[in-house]
Amino acid sequence: MEIPEYLNIAEACLARHAETELAEKTAMVFTTATGDARAYSYAELNDLSARFANVLKQRGIEPGERVLLRLPNTVAFPVAFFGALRAGAIPVPSSPMLTAHEVRYLLDNSGAVAVVSETQLWHALGEEIAPDALRAVFISGGGIAGALELESEIANSPPATAIHQSSAHDPAYLVYTSGTTGYPKGVLHAHRALLGRLPASEHWFHFSGDDRILHSGKFNWTYVLGTALMDPLYHGKTVVVYEGENSAPRWIELIQKHRCNIFIGVPTIFRQILQKTTATAADVPTLTHCMCAGEHLSEEVLEGWIARFGFPIYEGLGMSECSYYISQKRGEPIRKNSAGKIQPGHIADVLDDDLKPVPPGKEGMICIHRSDPGLFLEYWRMPEATAAAFRDGWFLTGDYAIRDEDGYIFFLGRKDEIIKSFGYRVSPFEIERVFRDHPALEDVVAFAENVTPEKTLVALCVQLKPGAQLDSEALLEWGSKRLASYKLPKKVYCLERFPRSANGKVLRAQIPKALGIACS
Repeated sequence: MEIPEYLNIAEACLARHAETELAEKTAMVFTTATGDARAYSYAELNDLSARFANVLKQRGIEPGERVLLRLPNTVAFPVAFFGALRAGAIPVPSSPMLTAHEVRYLLDNSGAVAVVSETQLWHALGEEIAPDALRAVFISGGGIAGALELESEIANSPPATAIHQSSAHDPAYLVYTSGTTGYPKGVLHAHRALLGRLPASEHWFHFSGDDRILHSGKFNWTYVLGTALMDPLYHGKTVVVYEGENSAPRWIELIQKHRCNIFIGVPTIFRQILQKTTATAADVPTLTHCMCAGEHLSEEVLEGWIARFGFPIYEGLGMSECSYYISQKRGEPIRKNSAGKIQPGHIADVLDDDLKPVPPGKEGMICIHRSDPGLFLEYWRMPEATAAAFRDGWFLTGDYAIRDEDGYIFFLGRKDEIIKSFGYRVSPFEIERVFRDHPALEDVVAFAENVTPEKTLVALCVQLKPGAQLDSEALLEWGSKRLASYKLPKKVYCLERFPRSANGKVLRAQIPKALGIACS
């Protein structure tokens, strides 16, 4: 793949289209639970992002400085994201579900000098963050003392005429993922990451003309940031964006109303549609292609979807460091329980401990070569972790798999104990770090409990301090103030003593066994 010397994601996804016949084409449609919808053309989004780029410059935001985004799925997100890129700043998407404590950590770690948020989401931060502690705070909807109203700032600013001349290898955006230290880990991507995902456009998406794409996720997630924002806009497609309560019937309604032909989500969403609706292909005649990632797609859901809608769900596998690089492909047989094949164009392989390719049927680690354009630049402010993740030019993903004779990848899991629950990746160490501060707890272990083959919950096992009593409800209420809801354990167990090694280390793998429950 040829990478140009200069590349700016904002120019590639918006500005270049605004000067062609695509200028008046609908780029994005934003809709809510009330059914209200507002469409934006490529020209309009380009103009709004150019105005915001100028706002950042006027407020003294320099190229390379970080701008944290805490936004729902509204037009403010792409405007702020592309506007920051256009100005040479580095947008830092964050989940609206994070607590004030977690947002505070991201701000401190990223060194963000500005925040773009929304009125209710900013209120949720309480007194943790004061607007005057940052160079600028932009609030969509306004109404926050000491902050700037995003919409009025944009309306009163002329568009920036120039786009920051970024090298394809310059830092573009910074995403945070669950880490093994108990704190989220920053993953810094270059502008070339946009081109690094081009293999997915051919081998996972099924673009065909005037596509209309609906995704069930939030923009802050790397999966959605690519498949529902950068990738389709780069190809001049139309994206339908929903902000509201997640409900299976709603996805069917949105596909019907907006004539979507591509629907993307986590397997849980597809399972809910099968369980909670009677929809069939006749109800959504425009729908021709579905994609999933984030968790394993079960045979039951795959077969149920084919029976109801007449075509399969194409599974993909990726990670924050390289987005999606393995997938099933339309036109090729679906191999059940496989995530598909390494997409042609990605420089990846299944290797042994000596970094030699393993033969078919043998376990190895999926590794991605440093020269792959989709691979991240570094772990933010973690030079030792970055160095440890690479060996002899290969990025060691920690994902273990078996490849069959036909090249299909069968994912075995990670050895870093990250929990996958309802499409989210959750670090047990982050949960433990929080709950260890509880005054009644001597020690804690978080783990994944398999309730059914398709349902994995975050569970917590605690060891109480002498004289303390276990109150699970109060404990979880305490945790809810310090952890995002998707990280909060759903079950609490107690052991008088944790199994430990001779040197006193907790034997994590023995905890579920001691409790007599299933785990992953």
